[in-house]
Amino acid sequence: MFTGIVSDVGTLLSAEVKGGVRRLRIASSYPARGIALGGSIAIDGICLTVVARKARGKGSWFEVEAGKETLALTSAGRWRPGRKLNLERALKMGDELGGHLVTGHIDGVAKVLSRQNFGKTSRFTLRAPKELARFIARKGSVALDGISLTVNGVKGAEFSVFIIPHTLKSTHWHGLKPGDPVNIEVDLMARYAARLAEGKGTR
Repeated sequence: MFTGIVSDVGTLLSAEVKGGVRRLRIASSYPARGIALGGSIAIDGICLTVVARKARGKGSWFEVEAGKETLALTSAGRWRPGRKLNLERALKMGDELGGHLVTGHIDGVAKVLSRQNFGKTSRFTLRAPKELARFIARKGSVALDGISLTVNGVKGAEFSVFIIPHTLKSTHWHGLKPGDPVNIEVDLMARYAARLAEGKGTR
């Protein structure tokens, strides 16, 4: 489980495909001793398991493997060496919940339609997959590339979010542009509310 508060921006060092699995090596500022083998790290919002790690300068590199389903549902198959990636380590009991509860199980890929800059703040308009649109509500929460965000406005499958200067600076979204794909995870509460509504309709 995660909170959607990015704690580091890593860099993809390499990507190899073996047996239908894409093995990714990522450089980060996390100390190697603080990364547990078998532990989970959210990478651009995708919960992946650490299979190797080693110290690298003042930080480390670690490796994860993305399987067929992950590659089909997320942007991970498009990542190339040099790409910046939002990172967040798994939530520990007692940690501050600064964003909202995020599972790291991506629902699909949204597309950036436009970006408007207002000084150091940016407003992004995106299009969600049609099947996810009903889970996105104005003032509700959504996780985009692992970032916990509040939805500013909704129109059909299109929705907008405002990114404050701190978030732009501490994530890779400062370089995001129209046409870019974004991993999206809808809010758990919205999903369960929709499911409950469906259940009432079958009675």
